[in-house]
Amino acid sequence: MSKTMRLSLRAGEKIYLNGAVLRADRKVTLEILNDATFLLEGHVMQVEETATPLRQLYYIIQSMLMDPAHAADARALCYRHLAGLFQAFSNASMLMSLDEVGRLVTEERCYDALRALRGLFPLEDAIMGRTGSVPPKAA
Repeated sequence: MSKTMRLSLRAGEKIYLNGAVLRADRKVTLEILNDATFLLEGHVMQVEETATPLRQLYYIIQSMLMDPAHAADARALCYRHLAGLFQAFSNASMLMSLDEVGRLVTEERCYDALRALRGLFPLEDAIMGRTGSVPPKAA
């Protein structure tokens, strides 16, 4: 049995719902009464923001939610990208977290995988010596 999800959108805000992009023309509250795949605009990463390996992985996983018709292809790309990340990083905390991200994707918990990745961005920035990077969007 699904539970109802209430979402509040501001005027002009977008929501990506089952592959469709919707924009609210005024402040609105929506109730999703069944299972649906969606992302709020604030959690969507744009391609120009994918300058690091973890942000690229985020973008791949996000595409599974935004384009359900091609989720299988994106999932395969995600696993290939994850395999490369396991070779690229040696930080134990990063490797454990990437293993968790892979498990979440396997369990089709993409929202949780995205949240976990957002939490790893500061560690990735530190490992890569990036300073002054744009902070991750709020969860």
